[in-house]
Amino acid sequence: MFIPASDPGTGQAVPALRPLSRTTLLLSALAGAATVFAFAPFHAWPLQLTCLALLTHLFLSTARVRDGFLLGWTFGTAALLSGTHWLYVSLHVYGEMPAPVAALAVVLLSASLGLLYGLAMWLAAWAALRANSKAFSAIAILPACWMLADWTRGWIFTGFSWVATGYAHTTSPLAAYAPLIGVYGIGGLAAVAAGSLGLMLHQWRLHLAAISVLIALMACGLVLNRIEWTQPLGKPIQARLLQGNVPQQMKFDTENIEASLSMYRQMITEAPADLIATPETALPLLSTQLPPGYIEQLAHFAWDSNSTLVVGVPWTTGPGIYLNSVIGFSFAQSTLYRYDKHHLVPFGEFIPPGARWFVDLMKMPLGDFGRGALYQAPIDVREQWVLPNICYEDLFGEEIAAQIAAALDRGTPVPSILLNVSNIAWFGDTIALPQHLQISQMRTLETGRPMLRATNTGATAVIDGRGQIVASLPAFTRGTLEASVQGTQGATPYIRLGNTLPIGLALALLALLGLKRLGRSKNG
Repeated sequence: MFIPASDPGTGQAVPALRPLSRTTLLLSALAGAATVFAFAPFHAWPLQLTCLALLTHLFLSTARVRDGFLLGWTFGTAALLSGTHWLYVSLHVYGEMPAPVAALAVVLLSASLGLLYGLAMWLAAWAALRANSKAFSAIAILPACWMLADWTRGWIFTGFSWVATGYAHTTSPLAAYAPLIGVYGIGGLAAVAAGSLGLMLHQWRLHLAAISVLIALMACGLVLNRIEWTQPLGKPIQARLLQGNVPQQMKFDTENIEASLSMYRQMITEAPADLIATPETALPLLSTQLPPGYIEQLAHFAWDSNSTLVVGVPWTTGPGIYLNSVIGFSFAQSTLYRYDKHHLVPFGEFIPPGARWFVDLMKMPLGDFGRGALYQAPIDVREQWVLPNICYEDLFGEEIAAQIAAALDRGTPVPSILLNVSNIAWFGDTIALPQHLQISQMRTLETGRPMLRATNTGATAVIDGRGQIVASLPAFTRGTLEASVQGTQGATPYIRLGNTLPIGLALALLALLGLKRLGRSKNG
């Protein structure tokens, strides 16, 4: 086993190691599945620490290095399956994929991504051999490896970091670490806290040291929460965020498109505002297919009413080329503004090589978009600079931070307000909606900038620069959210460093343990 039968620091005996049993694997899977309640809409973040503490205890009690892999894989697979089960709704209900195939696809996706957590715990077991200490393994090695698994899930195969560990902590004391180390760093700290609890569970005599780690983490969070990383910029703007509540099964139905266009035209022109924003693809036709004069009418309303209008529409730049875009019209400028989605959803917005057969099983429109540039300009709204992101893009905090940092370095207009436009009606009335809202909250914590959300079915909301939801509309209702929004300026450490600090420290720790092992081998 990778942990000795006695602690080298004290020489005292530790509990006997047991072979991994089916009951243990079931317990690991149940703990993983329960973590869904740590995220929105439940917000029971202490439950996540409890589940990870149990996983740590099981990890410290296993008899073989490969058992670490099995524990991580079962826990990670169950956590992903319970946290993202709503993908079935998109595939089967709206994509019309046969139910058994859709269910199998969700299970296989969870099991595949769960391998990352299996590998993480296998790596932790390998590193624990070099450290030769249960305490260090629980509060340093395992958290570092767990965080690396979360981070890898955020970029491998274009990335899918939904329900990454750190997202559960938008309302916990750990939220204050977001401006420093982002969501993955918070996930690592959550694993440290859980490791401390797991260590107490495994060896009670270490309870004082474990409690000290917990107190230090939470106390530092309370201190960090008092720091203002960004400052108000200019005057607040008045925003109108539109929620059309168009059922997904009707959104692209040719018999209902005219009604949708009419509804959004009416909602847009009901009243002026500094910023009026619609959801993603609010206009469900390619720009070249819209009725003659439709776009021009919206533009003239913006110009005549001293408003800035941002509208979601699939945009085409030529035959066979289309982009998931928002277009903007501002009274302050006569030219068209356009932001094109950069980070696309596999299978929904682009077709991975060799996956055409899978996409053909679904009946989804607009399945292969072009990509926008990574760095795109914000739109001017009365001296506030509003940077859009479209739906899934706000899952990638490092990219949003990089856009702000690039603007600071280049001396170009620096975003002071973030705007997310979404249509996740694809997932029905499920926990995907509040989970997505929680993701946006994390982006505001990381950047110190408010986020406006204009969505089709929810959650349309305004989030301030400290992650607090200050206004929102009920989901699955048609309405307009009107709010005053204060933009901010300045840069959090996360804007400048991204994930470099937490990921760099984790890799450095593992590298040092590897060098330690290499040195022992040479000396032996």
